[in-house]
Amino acid sequence: MFEKILIANRGEIALRIQRACREMGIKTVAVHSEADADAKYVKLADESVCIGPAPSVKSYLHVPHIIAAAEVTDAEAIHPGYGFLSENADFAERVESSGFVFIGPRPDTIRLMGDKVSAKEAMKKSGVPCVPGSDGAVPDDPDECLRMAREIGYPVIIKAAGGGGGRGMRVVHTEANLLQAIQLTQGEAQSAFNNPVVYMEKYLLNPRHIEIQVLADTHGNAVHLGERDCSMQRRHQKILEEAPAPGLDPKLRNKIGERCAEACRQIGYRGAGTFEFLYEDGEFYFIEMNTRVQVEHPVTELITGVDIVQESIRIAAGEQLSVKQKDVQFKGHALECRINAEDPYSFVPSPGRITLYHAPGGPGVRVDSHVYQNYMVPPHYDSMIGKLITYGATREQAIARMRIALSEMIVEGIKTNIPLHQDLLQDANVLQGGMSIHYLEKKLGIHK
Repeated sequence: MFEKILIANRGEIALRIQRACREMGIKTVAVHSEADADAKYVKLADESVCIGPAPSVKSYLHVPHIIAAAEVTDAEAIHPGYGFLSENADFAERVESSGFVFIGPRPDTIRLMGDKVSAKEAMKKSGVPCVPGSDGAVPDDPDECLRMAREIGYPVIIKAAGGGGGRGMRVVHTEANLLQAIQLTQGEAQSAFNNPVVYMEKYLLNPRHIEIQVLADTHGNAVHLGERDCSMQRRHQKILEEAPAPGLDPKLRNKIGERCAEACRQIGYRGAGTFEFLYEDGEFYFIEMNTRVQVEHPVTELITGVDIVQESIRIAAGEQLSVKQKDVQFKGHALECRINAEDPYSFVPSPGRITLYHAPGGPGVRVDSHVYQNYMVPPHYDSMIGKLITYGATREQAIARMRIALSEMIVEGIKTNIPLHQDLLQDANVLQGGMSIHYLEKKLGIHK
């Protein structure tokens, strides 16, 4: 097992990884920008290194500074968390070529799954169901593009192969707009991802977003930890997540989960990962794989009792998975509300000083947050300041506990989206469960 791990991230995930390490008796190195010098996880780390000024490109995305920090502190491994460099194959390669262990998949696996076209091809070979669409990149021949779209059936969606985070997508409802849409998306893809390749898929009208959590070691073992429903989102950014997905047949969960685990074995996956699907009319359609720990991993931890962060550290150290599929049991229900420093309805970011802070508590309440009273929320990064997670024996109990926790949570001095979560947890349709990915935008009157 490692003696010292460098955490190449910030915010709540840096603190989450640090806590996992401390529990395992592993020393931690926190890297931070000048803006994060007073962060809680920086103070709690065994060592800390400032890696640059506030802008991410000069700190959290600056690979030489991160590698140098690992060298001067004698760290053995680097955990990338989520976001920033976590799915950057070149970074993973640089980490390993510099003599450190990258806590995550191998660089070639990150590349394979990071390109949506190659990922889809790999999943088809593994028997994972995919959205009907082009086999690979759209052809150069305009007539062939038109024929393909007719065969798939409108509406279709044009997606950038190197895209992510909701960028590089365009929905096309009529044949008249197809060729221009392809051209525009190719241009966007080139400027945003330095990769002009786009592909075409059937655009599902009212799907849910359901994802499967997996863990795989270097000894050929892979398990799935069930599913999460992440359909409550705006502009492809998740707001509220839960596990298990309401109304999903456990037999269907096991079937799709085993296919995902088998795909991990076939591609030689290593570490924690998530298969993301659109789910409509009882059918799963693969959209992408996230080759890292997810923001919403706590809901899965609560219903399975498996510590996903610790397992990924053990896997990176060469150990076998501590659980077999037959050991994984799903008990109860968990919800996660992402608490963001932003206006609850306009979503305009609200950085600034937190003048009063009180975290909720009680049975089945977990708060993953790096903030504290008098903490200054910097304007340079993602607006998420924490995650409020509740667990109950039933979905109803988890919701009741979340309502209480939201009412107890106090964050003053800045705006947060707590009122939006309170509104959602009084909404009859949300309480019923099974809403599509478009529900929140329709509710807010911003659906295109």
